[in-house]
Amino acid sequence: MKADINEFLTALKAKTAGEKEFHQAVQEVVESIWDVYQQNPRYKKAKILERMTEPERVIMFRVPWVDDLGEVQINRGYRVEFNSALGPYKGGLRFHPTVTLSILKFLGFEQTFKNSLTSLPMGGGKGGSDFSPKGKSDNEIMRFCQSFMTELQRHIGPHTDVPAGDIGVGGREIGYLFGQYKRIRNEFTGVLTGKGLAWGGSLIRPEATGFGAVYFVHHMLSLLGKDIAGQTFSVSGFGNVAWGAITKIAELGGKVVTISGPDGYIYDADGIHGEKIDYLLELRATNNDIVEPYAEEFGAKFYPDRRPWEQKVDIAIPCATENEVNLEDAQLLVKNGCFLLAEASNMGCTADAAEYLIKAISYAPGKAVNAGGVAVSGLEMTQNSQRLNWTREEVDGRLHIIMREIHDTCVRYGREGDKINYVKGANVGGFVKVADAMLAQGVV
Repeated sequence: MKADINEFLTALKAKTAGEKEFHQAVQEVVESIWDVYQQNPRYKKAKILERMTEPERVIMFRVPWVDDLGEVQINRGYRVEFNSALGPYKGGLRFHPTVTLSILKFLGFEQTFKNSLTSLPMGGGKGGSDFSPKGKSDNEIMRFCQSFMTELQRHIGPHTDVPAGDIGVGGREIGYLFGQYKRIRNEFTGVLTGKGLAWGGSLIRPEATGFGAVYFVHHMLSLLGKDIAGQTFSVSGFGNVAWGAITKIAELGGKVVTISGPDGYIYDADGIHGEKIDYLLELRATNNDIVEPYAEEFGAKFYPDRRPWEQKVDIAIPCATENEVNLEDAQLLVKNGCFLLAEASNMGCTADAAEYLIKAISYAPGKAVNAGGVAVSGLEMTQNSQRLNWTREEVDGRLHIIMREIHDTCVRYGREGDKINYVKGANVGGFVKVADAMLAQGVV
């Protein structure tokens, strides 16, 4: 590592001790964009990178609520408003026991670049709570969401900060959050995305991240002279992202052979398609997060407490959570013939796995691959502003265009001889746009 990069990262880590996920995200970006940063004296003089790695605002608050037994429960809520140079803060809310400030800072930092790549007017932010909806009744979830929004509503708005869903925050939670915002503020505005279709939501939003990831993979394959049809895929998770990706892959003639959960993974040699995809929705609705019932339903093989990256596939798409592919997983995938990995999860690979994959195969990072979700959230904001609902075809068509343009940006900034460094392309492409906007707006 260059001495000056190391000096920058050492100073950052000293200020943000213990925030390992945030450090990992920053290091990946800094190493990619450092030459561009050094070559532009205006960036250095304005200390753009130092400012870009410091959130504009961090909000942390307690969330008291009463469970069904009448016991008072306390959780911690967060909103990290990271960068508004390109537009209102935009990014999801995550309800999960693993939520920490480090996790949300890493996600908000990544979101800034991801939103920049979409070319839509959105800044970067992220929020959530260490609350888990798992095992809670609908009334408990409603009471928690109402308490959470009672505080959060002070800091958000359609022109300020527009949260969306994420892990643990689906249509039910967005509904409860929106209802409380409307109740307190006495206004019906597009303050959240991922809403129900009857009250301001957009078609294709639940599938958007998975669909967009597959569209991005399509463009990666095109550069390699290949197509999705006939390829075998390994997918992790079985939530909205995995469901959307599996649906689109099957539609385009590919074959997905794995899904996973906290209990292990499923290998279905016949491929996941048709009624099996529909069953994933039923399985997810049980709220227990396990995939073993799929094996019982369709006679597939279940591997308890293991990850799907040991199977022989052509293409891998991590769709679950950060750092779910480590170096050993990456090496095993490549050894077994995998020639392309695209992260649909945020920072789905560990740092050493990503470094290995950049050199070994075609590898693309989450900030580019999974940008379809926030892109359609941005399109939902536009529909809300216009008081219009677009057709499924119109939303999907715009998503196609956005993902193609993101891929084009990665190619433009990431070409290294006859190979595309998608990590460099995504980071530099996202950085330059945000940096120039920050310069134009002064020291704020």
